Amino acid sequence: MLAALTGLGLSTAAGLNAYIPLLVVGVLANLTDAVRLPDGYGWLSDWGVLAVLAVLLLAETVLDKVPAVDSVNDAIQTVVRPASGGVVFSATSAAAEFENSSWMAAHPWAGWLLGIVVALAVHAMKAVTRPVVNVGTAGVGAPVVSTAEDAGALGMSLLAVFAPVLVVVALLLLAVLAYFLIRKVRRRRARRSR
Repeated sequence: MLAALTGLGLSTAAGLNAYIPLLVVGVLANLTDAVRLPDGYGWLSDWGVLAVLAVLLLAETVLDKVPAVDSVNDAIQTVVRPASGGVVFSATSAAAEFENSSWMAAHPWAGWLLGIVVALAVHAMKAVTRPVVNVGTAGVGAPVVSTAEDAGALGMSLLAVFAPVLVVVALLLLAVLAYFLIRKVRRRRARRSR
């Protein structure tokens, strides 16, 4: 159960920012015993790979704060974020071995698929709401919301690794936030169509 919560938390974070959970997992695998990468995922803890991820994170952080550019970035990230979600879910679902989950061990594609779906869902919510924020705030909200998303991705990544039980609470809060954002978008569209 904890392995699934760790995977869900990390793939949720990947939906907000593809590189933060990858960096968290890679750095923690190098410096602590909190993350043990399975065979085939050792590359994720390679310092060269982590350096490239850090550069990509820097670019993502800057691009995501600029109105209009953030929407182009979101279009490009439609492939990257779900892929990242699949990687971090499957890389950490190896913890399922500690929980004696023979099904996960026999079906490694399940971790990939679940991570991809979760990250894609979070990414889609982000990509749909960002233009609304940009228009509604005349672009001033883009850096604020982007910073909150990055902080959320970091917080969710750390929660997923160190306190996976709290991922349930964070996901519930995210679902409530999504509900209210979707309602707000629908009301705004309804007002425009009148």
